[in-house]
Amino acid sequence: MGDPKGFLTTARQNWPRRPVEERVRDWDEVYVPGALLPIVGKQAGRCMDCGVPFCHEACPLGNLIPEWNDLVSRDDWRAASDRLHATNNFPEFTGRLCPAPCEAGCVLAINQPAVTIKNVEVAIADRAWSEGFAPPRPPDRLSGRTVAVIGSGPTGLAAAQQLTRAGHTVAVYEKDDRLGGLMRYGIPGFKMEKHHLERRIEQMRAEGTKFRTSTAVGRDVGAAELRSRYDAVVLAVGATAWRELPLPGRELTGVHQAMEYLPLANRVCQGDLEASPMSAAGKHVVIVGGGDTGADCLGTAVREGAVSVTQLDIYAQPGAERDEDVDPWPTYPKIYRLSAAHEEARDLESAPAADADARLFAASTLHFSGDTDGHVRALHLVEVDAERRPMPGSGRTLPADLVLLALGFSGPGQEDGLINQLGLALDPRGTIARDADFATNVPGVYAAGDAARGQSLIVWAIAEGRAVAAAVDRRLTGATQLPAPIGPFDRPMTV
Repeated sequence: MGDPKGFLTTARQNWPRRPVEERVRDWDEVYVPGALLPIVGKQAGRCMDCGVPFCHEACPLGNLIPEWNDLVSRDDWRAASDRLHATNNFPEFTGRLCPAPCEAGCVLAINQPAVTIKNVEVAIADRAWSEGFAPPRPPDRLSGRTVAVIGSGPTGLAAAQQLTRAGHTVAVYEKDDRLGGLMRYGIPGFKMEKHHLERRIEQMRAEGTKFRTSTAVGRDVGAAELRSRYDAVVLAVGATAWRELPLPGRELTGVHQAMEYLPLANRVCQGDLEASPMSAAGKHVVIVGGGDTGADCLGTAVREGAVSVTQLDIYAQPGAERDEDVDPWPTYPKIYRLSAAHEEARDLESAPAADADARLFAASTLHFSGDTDGHVRALHLVEVDAERRPMPGSGRTLPADLVLLALGFSGPGQEDGLINQLGLALDPRGTIARDADFATNVPGVYAAGDAARGQSLIVWAIAEGRAVAAAVDRRLTGATQLPAPIGPFDRPMTV
């Protein structure tokens, strides 16, 4: 421990965000540049170096959190980077995008604010890049074995990097024109700027990983043909089959899925488009769904200049403190959290129909109505109780020129024919079935990430990529030294 009394003498201090009025005028990350390093050493010193660190159990990557906290508190950034990268291929991604279940499992969080683990993590990752602590690590020799990885999200990239470093020749196939999956076209730049992604991809190129973009396996190249060309295939195609809301008025123009809307905004930022054809500018926007994707839509609509933006959450507003009967420590609690997007909507009063921060809780959509041209103009909702039963007399109507459905995903998409061409078995949830070694029913084909697990957090995605790489390496060589942080049937801690 750098400071045995740090958790007693130092208060929790988060990475400060830029003023709302400033950040909503651009697509840059919301945090004040350079403001983290002056505070992160003392924040790392709040770590108690617990004998049984439950932050390890809460994080599927098995991050060595007390170790790199101690090293940061001692200003040993190179060693901290080594310990962080020992368990996580992309800590600058997780440090920005993960909701930090590790902090919920922090022992200090039993009765005090947790250590700012996520901030320490991203500080180490950024320092590693600026100081040259993250050079390419090409293998000393090649194995002569080849692997195709389908999908370039966090699972696919982690699997590819691990297998490349183990000496295999790896090609990553991506159906989009750029690499990164949802990190590229689903996550807005104000949450993670794309240069972080580009930097890791260039590192992987230097290590020897090959990339094939604009190639949809099953459509542009036959899945069976691809299987015949490689010693192993890893399916990391994500869970892209979005959930629908089959209500009256769903067919109206202006009712879209979140993942139809967000990629267009990202393409504007990439310079592909001057303006999004689904832009929220000058529109009343309603987002159906209370999760992170809905919050991403919220922040995007605010930046595009929406007249109003309201987010509907079918669940009741959670409390500010952990309910020990429902979500006891060290599980990840359902509490009221104020994301950057919600803070912006609150301060700008972007949702006059909502209580405070653009969200309407315990709200269930009934139907949509439109004008004579078939364009949506209103969303009709009702308040519900804890059992999702409508409350009599609670019906409301919100103006809506653009409705975005952010209801999550049910499994991998099947429009490209990949699943049918390979003859893959699916489990009852619609995800790809696999055994204890991540192997599918097709010999030599493995499945990892959201395509097989179901939609989850980025830390689980990277952990899946690392674990499937170990399974493939073992199958190709008879043994492996690659770490496997999780098994395919492991799940987050629950009561």
